[in-house]
Amino acid sequence: MKLISWNVNGLRAVLGKDGFAWLAEQNPDFLGLQEIKVSEKDAPKGLYELGFSQIDLNSAARAGYSGVASLAKFKSETSKALFFPDDEGRVLQHRFGDVVLFNIYFPNGQKDEARLAYKMEFYAKFLAYARSLAEQGLGVIFCGDVNTAHREIDLANPKANSKTSGFLPIERAWLDEVEAAGFVDTFRAVHGELRDAYSWWSYRFNARAKNVGWRIDYFFISANLRSQLKDAFILSDVMGSDHCPVGIEIEI
Repeated sequence: MKLISWNVNGLRAVLGKDGFAWLAEQNPDFLGLQEIKVSEKDAPKGLYELGFSQIDLNSAARAGYSGVASLAKFKSETSKALFFPDDEGRVLQHRFGDVVLFNIYFPNGQKDEARLAYKMEFYAKFLAYARSLAEQGLGVIFCGDVNTAHREIDLANPKANSKTSGFLPIERAWLDEVEAAGFVDTFRAVHGELRDAYSWWSYRFNARAKNVGWRIDYFFISANLRSQLKDAFILSDVMGSDHCPVGIEIEI
């Protein structure tokens, strides 16, 4: 099974630029989109023409903000956030068999201290919930824009960003907790200490052309799925957003 995640930073814009042309070659079984910025009732027609049989959306109450969409070629029992009040459209949970798959647009903490506190509360409640599922023996997968680079090798300029939300010690410590709880960063599991592998680049200063980026988009899996992981990848050549898609291949 091939699973892909992509923060599109505006679904309409990506569809308008034929930004999903790469899907034919990749042929994923699941595509999790974040920051779609459209309401469920106003979702563009093109979303339903991408070749998926099940499509679910969770939109923010605020127009033109946040939102996630999940597209799948298999059936799942789908729900929105069960661990956190979610008027920002950040979570879709999919249950199929003994697997729980999350498509999440984690909060950004750069605006102010209040938003950083919101991000950290979201982090804590999600990890507690994900851990509880894993402790029941379920396979847990979560993907999306986590909005934090974990280690110095996960961004081009770690020292310059050490006091910036997205690379603060408190945020990075949460990712330590995720791994300590038994969840596996699939890209590192496959590629080890590979450097210069990023999933987000600022629109400023020609950052993408220079590959001055951050790896803030992830697939994590619970330890009981580790032996089934076959590959993890970053599709850095896919354009249309300030993020690029990331994905895994896993036997489920």
